[in-house]
Formats: sequence, structure tokens, C-alpha cells
Amino acid sequence: MSIQREAQAGERGQTAPLAPAHFARGAVAVEIIVIGNEILLGDVLDTNSHWLCKQLVGLGALVRRVTQIGDERETIADTLSAALRRGAGLVVTVGGLGPTEDDLTLSSVAQALGRPLAEHSQARRWVEAKYAELARAGHVASAEMTPARLKMAHLPQGAEPLRNDVGAAPGVLLRGEGWVIVCLPGVPEEMKHIVHNALRPTLSELFGQGYYAEWQVRADIGDESTLAPLLQQVAAKHPEVYIKSRARRYGADVRFTITLSTRGRSAQEVSARLAAAWEYLYERLAGEGIGSTLVEADDVTGMGR
Repeated sequence: MSIQREAQAGERGQTAPLAPAHFARGAVAVEIIVIGNEILLGDVLDTNSHWLCKQLVGLGALVRRVTQIGDERETIADTLSAALRRGAGLVVTVGGLGPTEDDLTLSSVAQALGRPLAEHSQARRWVEAKYAELARAGHVASAEMTPARLKMAHLPQGAEPLRNDVGAAPGVLLRGEGWVIVCLPGVPEEMKHIVHNALRPTLSELFGQGYYAEWQVRADIGDESTLAPLLQQVAAKHPEVYIKSRARRYGADVRFTITLSTRGRSAQEVSARLAAAWEYLYERLAGEGIGSTLVEADDVTGMGR
């Protein structure tokens, strides 16, 4: 069975919801695969997946899973195939696009999809231009397109390169029946540049017009078991707003942070939802003699057109 058909016949609808209703309704299921031995060895802290989760959830995605794996071709291919079988509409890989021998992401993606690797003319032009620029600046000895450099221009058949103005390795975009795969470099600055620029039209296409914001409230209470039923009342009254409380430790001086977040089709809709939920939360807490303060109200962000 092909991966495309497996993805359709796989595990859609068989797992419990992993996000509140306002994200789950019609949301694109996303899986992120972080690739690199340096991550598993503890040499490098993976901040990329955290950043991507914030960006994608803010657009209305349902991030179901983040997986960290090493630079092994079979492991990468198997992990990608499993994500598609689970019904992920968007799979994002991070890392493994560079010129070294252990940068195996693209060959692994090609293996998972049953496609050959082939030189992409536009990707080659971008890589050549980057090394010419680096050579002129004296950062590399020459602009020669060595086999290692040329490796970054070999993409799975049918892939589109994503321009990377910060580094040498282009990102990669592949589309199939019901899924999109995006391969991003592991250097944070390069990854973010591609997401904010070359990938933006694809994200807009996937998630449409949407806006997101998150507000934080400090509640003058240190007992989450007392707080929980009040938050349940707010959640029932405002199901379109995701409500979460957290504290870093126990103690008489602890104050809980309550996060309110939502997305909508306009910035005004998002702000109105959060304002209404905050007003109701304030009233419910005050009714129990609990003080509360709005300590942070993020600006609304999104992909509006």
C-alpha cells in the first residue's frame, strides 16, 4: 500500500482529541520531526520545535506530536511514514539538510516516499550563488561546487526548493494527496527565515485567514484544586477559548498563572473572545474572594489577507 493511501486509510479519528475544541474543529494535524544526533546526545538544546509549535498553533494548527530522532536513514524514513499513516496533514522535519555525510534527511524522505533524488536546477543556482557570495567575502576558499555542496541541491523527485537567504541549504516542500511535507534546516535563524518568507504562502494556503492571541492572568491563590472548578466554569461558558493554569512550585507565596488563548477569523473576533473570557474569569474568581490581574495581553497575530 502506498504512503498516500496508508495515510488516508490509517488512524484518522481513532485517537482522543489532543487540543481544545476551538483548535480541533477543522484544524490541520501537524507532526514535527527534529533530526540530529546532537539533540539526542544533549549537546544542543532543541528550541526549534518549541518555536514551531508556537507559530503553527497560532495559525490554527493541531500539533499532535513532536519527535526527536538521530541521523539514521531508516529511522527518519520510518518516522516520516508513521506520521503520514497517522493522518498528519503537515509534517515538518528540522535538521539534516547540510553538506555533511550525516545530513540524511532528504535521502530518507525520498526513501519513505519511494522517489529518487535528483538535482534541482533552481536549488543548484541558489547554492552556487551562496558559495560565490561566501567566497567573495573570504569566508570559504573557493566557490567551486564540490560534491558536498552539490548534495544540498539534490531533492526528492517532485519537490520544490524553499529559498534560504541566511544559509546555503534550501528548505524543501513536497505535496501529496492530503499531505504536505516541509523540510527545514536545523540552524534556528535559517529555519525562521524560511518559515517567515518562502513558506508563508503555503502556510496561508493550509491554514487560511486566521488570527491568534494569548493573554496571561495572575491569580492570588496557591491551591490549584480550588482553582480548577472555577476554570471549568469559564471553559464551559467560553468553549472557544483555551484555558490553562500552571505554577512552577508549591508554597504559600505561589500565585498561579492562567493562560487564555484563542484563534478566530479576525483580530477583532479574537480580542473580543479573550476580553469576554477574562471578564467572566475575573468575576468568578472575585466571587470566591480570589484576586486576579491581567499581566500580559499579546498582540493578535495571524495570516490575514
